[in-house]
Amino acid sequence: MPFARLATATTPTCHLGLGLAAVGRPGYINLGRDEDLGEDRSVETLRTRTHELLDAAYVQGVRYFDVARSYGRSEEFLADWLTGNPHIDDVVVGSKWGYTYTADWTTDAEKHEIKDHSVRTYDRQRAETAELLGERLDLYQIHSVTPDSPALTDKDLHARLAEAAAQGTTIGFSTSGPAQAEAIRAALEVTVGGECLFRTVQSTYNALETSAGPALAEAHDAGLTVIVKEGMANGRLAEPHAPDALKAVAAETSLGCDAVALALVLRRPWAGVVLSGAATTSQLASNLHAAVVDLDDEQLSRLAALAEEPGAYWERRARLPWR
Repeated sequence: MPFARLATATTPTCHLGLGLAAVGRPGYINLGRDEDLGEDRSVETLRTRTHELLDAAYVQGVRYFDVARSYGRSEEFLADWLTGNPHIDDVVVGSKWGYTYTADWTTDAEKHEIKDHSVRTYDRQRAETAELLGERLDLYQIHSVTPDSPALTDKDLHARLAEAAAQGTTIGFSTSGPAQAEAIRAALEVTVGGECLFRTVQSTYNALETSAGPALAEAHDAGLTVIVKEGMANGRLAEPHAPDALKAVAAETSLGCDAVALALVLRRPWAGVVLSGAATTSQLASNLHAAVVDLDDEQLSRLAALAEEPGAYWERRARLPWR
C-alpha cells in the first residue's frame, strides 16, 4: 500500500492531503471562487497557481496529492510539477477515472463532466493518465461509485482493475450521493480471486454530512485506507458561509472555521487522509492548522448538532452553481 509511506512521516500534516479539483479547471461548485480565483483563469494562470499550492503543501508536510481525469488539467499540472521536482520521491499520487471533462475550459458549459464506468472508458482514461503520470501514479480510483454503478458488477472491469493491481497500482473507489454507505458496503463485497479488489475508499464526510461514517469505519476495519473529500462541504463550512455554531467554536480556538471543520474529520479513527481543496496558499495554510486543533467534548457536541439529513444535504449540493 502506498499509504504505508505516511505511517513513518513525522509532520503533523502528513494525514492531510491536497486535492486539485478546485484549481485544475476554471469552473467548479465551491463557494467563493470569484474571490479566490478572480477573472484570469487561463490555463497558464491556473498551472502556476497549482504549482504554488503544491510547493506550499509539500513544504508544510503534505504528502498525498489527489487529481482526476475530470478535473480539467489537474493531472497535467501535477505531472509538470513532479517533472520539475525530480528529487521529490516521497509523495503519494492518486487519480480517478469514470468522468470525462467536457467543459472545454469554460465556466458556463451545459455539462461540465460526463459519467461512464464502462470498460471502454476505463481503458481510454487509464491510457490518458499513464501518458501524463506514468510510474508516478500510485492509486487509481473509480470516480463516484453509487449503488447502481455498473462498476460494482462488471466482471470484465474487475479483471482489468485486478490486472492493474498486480502490476503495482493500488485500486480504489470514491463515492457520492445520499447512499454513500450502501455503495461502500457493496464495494467491500467485490472480490477477485477471493481477495477484496479495492484497497482505498474516498468519500464525502463533514460536519454537515456524516451518514457514511459507520460504513467508512467498516472499510477501515477491513483494511482499506479511507480518504475523506469535501471536508469543507464545498465552502459551506468556511467563512463567511459557516454555521454560527462552527463560527463560535472557531473563535474559541482562535483558528479558522476551516481548520475546525477539518479537525473534526481528522479526529475520526478511521480517517487515513483528509483532503484540503484549497484554491489559494493562504487557504491551504489555514486548512493545515487542522492538525493542531484541540476540541473538547462540549465543542464536539455542538458541532455534532450541525449534521443534516443526507437527502437534503445532497440536494443542496446539486443546486450549487458552477462558477
